[in-house]
Amino acid sequence: MQIKIGCCGFCTARSTYFKEFNVVELQETFYDMPSEDRMRSLRSEAYQEFEFTVKVFQAITHSSNSPTWKKMKYKLQGELKNYGYLKPTRENLNIWDEFLGRTKPLNARVYIFQTPPSMPVNEDSCKWVIDFFRTIESKDLIFCWEPRGEWYRREDLLRKVLDSTSIVHVVDPLKRKPLKISNVMYFRLHGLNHGEVNYRYKYTDNDLEKLSKYVKSELNSVLLVYILFNNIYMRDDALRFKKFIES
Repeated sequence: MQIKIGCCGFCTARSTYFKEFNVVELQETFYDMPSEDRMRSLRSEAYQEFEFTVKVFQAITHSSNSPTWKKMKYKLQGELKNYGYLKPTRENLNIWDEFLGRTKPLNARVYIFQTPPSMPVNEDSCKWVIDFFRTIESKDLIFCWEPRGEWYRREDLLRKVLDSTSIVHVVDPLKRKPLKISNVMYFRLHGLNHGEVNYRYKYTDNDLEKLSKYVKSELNSVLLVYILFNNIYMRDDALRFKKFIES
């Protein structure tokens, strides 16, 4: 098993980050449509084996009434109501094609789709997600989905999506276990003890030891595990966790 540990976003100077970690989840790609020049520049700064994973543009995952849309400068075409929530609409699919092309210079394999708690959870949205991922499926890419909100009250629908597609189920394993074990697993850690996210939480040694034991014992059949920290103390927590994994 290979284990890659890093952070959601650069939490220190990039030159320092590249020395400390071998993977980063890009966050700027979520807030706005990235430019190829920017992606090419980031790729050129990193050493060859360094990996970029990509958080997908919010126009595909979040509806137009999301507060994060206010940061978006990119001008979308078509009907705004057809964007977001992984709907298999012409608008979403077209913007996905453009996004994929613009991030190509990164040579990324892993793309993370994080949907918000506001996403409706019913038979219709279940079908949206299945159709969307089946449409964009690629043998060369790994698609990871972090659903939030009511999906965990309707595990029947969540399981249906996971069983009907090749996507990786993204969770924080200290909160809940993934409903599907794949050859590749992807975990995002947003803090504990307060709902979906608690960015001010600092992981304890006990937390990190528990996570290390889970990865080493329960995921020993998995080929590749990504563990990305996404809290205020992400750099320190990730560096400490590396020591638990290496011990």
